Amino acid sequence: MDVQLDVSKSGYAGRLDVIEGPTGRRQRTNAEKAQIAAESLRAGASIAEMARRYAITRWQIYDWRKRLRDGRLVAEGTPHFAAVIVEEPPQRPAAHAFIEIVVGDVIIRAGRHADEDHLAQVIRAARMVR
Repeated sequence: MDVQLDVSKSGYAGRLDVIEGPTGRRQRTNAEKAQIAAESLRAGASIAEMARRYAITRWQIYDWRKRLRDGRLVAEGTPHFAAVIVEEPPQRPAAHAFIEIVVGDVIIRAGRHADEDHLAQVIRAARMVR
């Protein structure tokens, strides 16, 4: 039952209309909502055109799509969504992750974070071998 109230003056109801029958609001089942949401996910689907065709608002379709993705709206035959977790690719060593020091015939390769004192000792030892 739909009740409309015409209030002409503050606190006074001048006329009260009681209209029986459907109110124009349509209650859709979860299956219908899921079907509309799934249809809206197809390539080339126009949300505005679908909203006009089904006599609903675009925002309802967007809400139903979100609920379908979140798993809160499920119906038979509709696509199910799974969370996608993107991991960082494993870090490969950079091409110049080390330095090369040539002392005569000796090549010394040291990582970027080599200790300076230790590297100095290795260079002195390489010079003595020469």
